[in-house]
Amino acid sequence: MEERTSQLLNRLSESATIAMARKATELKNAGIDIISLSLGEPDFDTPNAMKAAGIGAIEQNITHYTPVPGLLDVREAICMKFKRDNNLDFSPDQIVVSNGAKQSITNVVLSLVDPGEEVILPAPYWVSYADMVAFAGGTSKIISTKIEHDFKIQPEELESAISDKTRLMIYSSPCNPSGSVYTKEEIEGLAEVLERHPHVYVISDEIYELINFTGNHYSIGAIESLKNRVITVNGVSKGFAMTGWRLGYIGAPLWVAKACSKIQGQVTSAPCSIAQVAAGAAVQSNPEIAAGMTAAFLTRRDLMIAGLKAIPGLKVNKPMGAFYLFPDVSALFGKSNGERVIENAEDFAMYLLEEAHVATVGGTAFGTPECIRLSYAASEEQLKEAIRRISKAVEALQ
Repeated sequence: MEERTSQLLNRLSESATIAMARKATELKNAGIDIISLSLGEPDFDTPNAMKAAGIGAIEQNITHYTPVPGLLDVREAICMKFKRDNNLDFSPDQIVVSNGAKQSITNVVLSLVDPGEEVILPAPYWVSYADMVAFAGGTSKIISTKIEHDFKIQPEELESAISDKTRLMIYSSPCNPSGSVYTKEEIEGLAEVLERHPHVYVISDEIYELINFTGNHYSIGAIESLKNRVITVNGVSKGFAMTGWRLGYIGAPLWVAKACSKIQGQVTSAPCSIAQVAAGAAVQSNPEIAAGMTAAFLTRRDLMIAGLKAIPGLKVNKPMGAFYLFPDVSALFGKSNGERVIENAEDFAMYLLEEAHVATVGGTAFGTPECIRLSYAASEEQLKEAIRRISKAVEALQ
């Protein structure tokens, strides 16, 4: 019997964050004290109001199939949230609720991208974007950014990347992995470019919206000239610490929403009814519910920046959202501890895991091979110990 997987599968790579988390777990299971800074998951519990809503859904027997795009009252709640927080006008039939924002983005890419078409990805980008594009048979067109610009794409860089084959641009703000937050003025600068190219659609990934240290979040879909070309993606995983509930959603032009619902109907159908009800409670809640968690992340960010900046060879900027740092470690390339040579960021990430017992993720999977990603979604005690270990490991490199 021939053991052969499809060409489609062979186009995909394993998620780098999941792969590193798996390696870290294997070492933990072997009795090694690993500090994991690899996964993007808040270390907080789901707020009681969301848990109560989920329990209530079970007690009220809301445990049956729902419409593929989601329960009507949940979609209505999402419309309210979009208007209240983002100045976006949607009707419930323009909302599709999915099994996490990852499925939401995949639905859109599969709905819009044909083989041979290009998708612009400002790097660093979330690891799954490029594989989603590959899944659809498209080509990722990577635009490298600079730490000096806080890893944000400049309008002239976007202009030069657009071609007749460009179908989409995908970006996130606040960004995973860089933590960068685009200002209103910066988004308007990108919008001016996109206005000149009406064949280009935009996926705006706003899953980290509530973990924002600037106090201001701006959605590109609120720009009138682009509102029929922007698909806004959000969810409850990050801002409400509901990763395990697996609930994301989009607001999109009606024809895109219908396309996404068609794809979802053949792959998973609707997401869990209980999770939908809990998510409905989340989006209807006052966004200030996330303020305590965001304040804790800000304290941790500052702790990590101070600690990492003191380590020779690490270049660190000051991200304004999410819960990641994305230091440039290229100054360490070519150095050795006498047993192993650090050739690239992946080597350094593996060195930190095996020698310092700190799990991070190399930047190649994010399109920025000179960096590593560290999540500071861990206790301050763990973060201080991680900094100590990283410092000691770097000190051993000559």
